Amino acid sequence: MSVSPLIWGITVVAILALLAFDYFFHIRKAHVPTLKEASIWSSVYVGIAVLFGILVLVFGGTTMGSEYFAGYITEKALSVDNLFVFLIIIASFRVPREDQQKVLLFGIVFSLIARTGFIFLGAALINSFAWVFYLFGLILLLTAGNLLKPGDHARGQSENFIMRLAKRFLHTTDHFDGDKLFTMHHGKRALTPMLLVMVSIGGTDILFALDSIPAIFGLTQNVYIVFTATAFSLMGLRQLYFLLDGLLDRLIYLSYGLAAILAFIGVKLVLHALHENNLPFINDGEPVPVIEITTALSLGFIIGVLLVTVAVSLLSKAGKAQTAINSARRHAVEFMDLGYTADPAERERVYRLLTQEEAQIQAMDLKYRNKAKDVDKIRALVAEAHRQHDEYPRQ
Repeated sequence: MSVSPLIWGITVVAILALLAFDYFFHIRKAHVPTLKEASIWSSVYVGIAVLFGILVLVFGGTTMGSEYFAGYITEKALSVDNLFVFLIIIASFRVPREDQQKVLLFGIVFSLIARTGFIFLGAALINSFAWVFYLFGLILLLTAGNLLKPGDHARGQSENFIMRLAKRFLHTTDHFDGDKLFTMHHGKRALTPMLLVMVSIGGTDILFALDSIPAIFGLTQNVYIVFTATAFSLMGLRQLYFLLDGLLDRLIYLSYGLAAILAFIGVKLVLHALHENNLPFINDGEPVPVIEITTALSLGFIIGVLLVTVAVSLLSKAGKAQTAINSARRHAVEFMDLGYTADPAERERVYRLLTQEEAQIQAMDLKYRNKAKDVDKIRALVAEAHRQHDEYPRQ
């Protein structure tokens, strides 16, 4: 089903309006969103995406609606994986808690721009060259394999390289000046880490686009559906970041689930490529009679894998131990870092989380506790956090 330019225009304006609303009503004044605020607005954006999908079902038909929901769920799952890397980048740059929203919104906007470019490029390639399906399928299969490698999320730790490069060729400062991108340093105009972290996130966004766009093209070749599913999956990502804060580490098997989904879609793309084959060295340039995976089967597989992945992660004792230990280390460092946040209420919130995680760790079996790396260093960090908390009222 073709979509009229009028519908395209209305859709683009609506998405830009949502981004503008997010900035002017939530981002302009730097603050740390409460759990209630993050929950409400995350639900609102998911509700908008679902409502849009229902409209697609009603006006576009069952096939178009199913393709939208399959694409939206897949892109949303991949966007949650993106949050792991955003978390690493933001932590490595020590972005003040109050200013993290602005960084996240920039990441969302840049990601939307990058993915839109890849969408139209991908559509043009598909329309001109049927063999592109082979390429997309290969990209997804390789990505699935990479997700199974330990430490895949470390790909977001580009801060050291960027900082070294920036310091070598540009005048930079090590300190944030609120949410400013430039500041005066030793009488000269200098770049702040805020600009550098945005560049770092922008670079990783391009890498994410290389993963996600082939994935959704494996579910539908309708450019309107690809664009809207991608755009709505990014809406509310900022709120989701704060809502899932402390829970992201708990999803220890998410990479396996995403690997299964991407491999499934990669196989689906290769099968489709064989069905549409025109490469002379494959079956003499004739289509290969193979089965094609339906959208309904794709949607069911994606939802099933995500449900199993989340359930196993949340119920796993090893996952609970790893989450509590990693979170205790992170919150101890955050509490002691006044550059991260000097807000007394926020520091007290972080300290309460730290004590809760300590209680969870103490209640766990030793075999799970002792699996963590650098246990002695973590204990020392936590002890120092307690010491500083006891002295904080007198500071």
